[in-house]
Amino acid sequence: MNFDYNEMQSMIAQSIKDFAEKNIKPYIMEWDEAQIFPVDLFKKLGEMGFMGVLVPEEYGGSGLGYHEYVTVVEEISKVDPSIGLSVAAHNSLCTNHILTFGNEEQKKKYLPKLATAEYIGAWGLTEHNTGSDAGGMNTTAVKDGDFWVINGAKNFITHAISGDVAVVIVRTGEKGDSKGMTAFVLEKGMAGFSSGKKENKLGMRASETAELVFDNCRVPDANRLGEVGQGFVQAMKILDGGRISIGALSLGIAKGAYEAALKYSKERYQFGQPISSFQGISFKLADMATEIEASELLLHKAAYLKQQHKPVTTSGAMAKMYASEACVKIANEAVQIHGGYGYTKDFPVEKFYRDSKLCTIGEGTTEIQKLVISRNLLKE
Repeated sequence: MNFDYNEMQSMIAQSIKDFAEKNIKPYIMEWDEAQIFPVDLFKKLGEMGFMGVLVPEEYGGSGLGYHEYVTVVEEISKVDPSIGLSVAAHNSLCTNHILTFGNEEQKKKYLPKLATAEYIGAWGLTEHNTGSDAGGMNTTAVKDGDFWVINGAKNFITHAISGDVAVVIVRTGEKGDSKGMTAFVLEKGMAGFSSGKKENKLGMRASETAELVFDNCRVPDANRLGEVGQGFVQAMKILDGGRISIGALSLGIAKGAYEAALKYSKERYQFGQPISSFQGISFKLADMATEIEASELLLHKAAYLKQQHKPVTTSGAMAKMYASEACVKIANEAVQIHGGYGYTKDFPVEKFYRDSKLCTIGEGTTEIQKLVISRNLLKE
């Protein structure tokens, strides 16, 4: 086992630090307070190869592995988790679904544009009446000749308004039947396909979240991903990788909050000494650092398994569950270490605190991760 960054990871980390200093840091609070989704920023990230990290070079991507992908999401999230979330959703959900389950024609059509961020990608599974119960979805697709007619809506969809391409999973069979759902690629501008309400969120406010709406939307059968009835199975496999993404996002938030708290604790003096010299603060820092280390190890184990094409459901769920819960605790402690200043927008920990909570909810709540883990343990 080698715990050092490889050469590529080190290059990625440095290039993101340099990029973020110029293109992200000056605008973090402006984007956050106005809920601006900075599309132009993602075009620049696409030019650098960070929007198609896992896409093979033959389709215009960077052709890198999961360890490098974790590094990309983590390093961006240390600066602005909103941007890290959008990079993760674009890479691991929409783009990866087409890469994993698309036919050659679909890959050639969509992947080069997604990998360079000429297209921004969205992915739709969740609906208003379904969160964890994806099998209960109401959005349907009915076959009509060489087309499918889709009706319904998806909500809490990243890039629902600004996205150029969306992979959506809809019901083509009976409700509750795991073989009754199918995946399709939809393009902006298709008749009957639109976006709806944009969510006003606690955190991750620069990452756009809104509804996708389908009103007799006619989609060619050529836009179907894989076989009819395989959509739910595909989605579960995509979420296995997506959980690694949220783990990386969580790790970035945890490191960003911890580093800010460590720095502040050395600079803030009370009773004639830095507050880091008090056991009440130093022990908090010790706990935070240990939880970050554990999160990182779990995450890179899951990334290793994914890279080796080995079963990753349990490891991915463990990494996502632990890292997401740890990042909320670490962000909370970072605010506490800052005291009253931590409750203001003048210091970065306030935003890390707000952004962190999504990690325990998105791509499967903590409770669902425990369900996934326990079911797999009991199968053994």
